[in-house]
Amino acid sequence: MSRRPSSPRRHDEQLVEALVPTSLPAPPPQPAPMPALPPPADQASGGVLFDVARPDSAGRVTARPLPRALGWAPGLALRVDVAYAAVLITPAVDGEHVVGAREELPLPAAARHLCGIAPGQPVLLAAFLGRDLIVVHPSNTITALLADLHTHILGALDER
Repeated sequence: MSRRPSSPRRHDEQLVEALVPTSLPAPPPQPAPMPALPPPADQASGGVLFDVARPDSAGRVTARPLPRALGWAPGLALRVDVAYAAVLITPAVDGEHVVGAREELPLPAAARHLCGIAPGQPVLLAAFLGRDLIVVHPSNTITALLADLHTHILGALDER
């Protein structure tokens, strides 16, 4: 819609108030809803550290911040178990494995095979500070969990 250019007003013209519309009171805009934020981490749930590593051909993973946070020094004897398709690593006096000289953690062949971990494949390591435990999750587990979470997230977005 084009507007005609207004002609310059003459000095003897006056506005007629009855013809000038008064502005209507506009309601204030509604604030947009804030996204829900996760609750602040307390010490009990905040005692988990994460790292990502790739096992070498011998099945060792290096995630130095995690053993250091747990106080695990090179040479510490370790027990390695498998539960729920994850590798569990804990200190044990009679452990058959040790923290390596470069602070690498062992993933024995049997544990890698049971969890489907291949050399060079990324794994997620979770160190539980209050439990003196590192859990190694294979990427196929993380992919499945995130796929389920992403399905829920995309569904929530579609409902908007």
